[in-house]
Amino acid sequence: QVQLVESGGGLVQAGGSLRLSCAASGRTFNFATYTMGWFRQAPGKEREFVAAIIWNGGSPNYAASVKGRFTISRDNGKNTVYLQMNSLHPEDTAVYYCAADKLGIGAIISHPYEYWGQGTQVTVSS
Repeated sequence: QVQLVESGGGLVQAGGSLRLSCAASGRTFNFATYTMGWFRQAPGKEREFVAAIIWNGGSPNYAASVKGRFTISRDNGKNTVYLQMNSLHPEDTAVYYCAADKLGIGAIISHPYEYWGQGTQVTVSS
């Protein structure tokens, strides 16, 4: 059984920063072979892609709305993926989810991702 557990969400003022973490675990889960993605869902909106980091070290993908402000990284030794979020805007307010896609190419749609966390709330006040 695979578990993804997000942490690091909270309330921050516009212009501030947060770092999200997603710890993966599972008896047979080989973290290094999974592309890890971050998605978010704001109230009343569909879930949207934020960023992905490829399993083989390829260049990360970012949504246009976060490029230059957010940075995704991973520590395979800790089975953890991070999302550093800087210059936060009120429109970044959402529940943020991490997801795992075995040998994935960094898809910007939800379907390829096999495993999902429960999400962590990020609220940016104006």
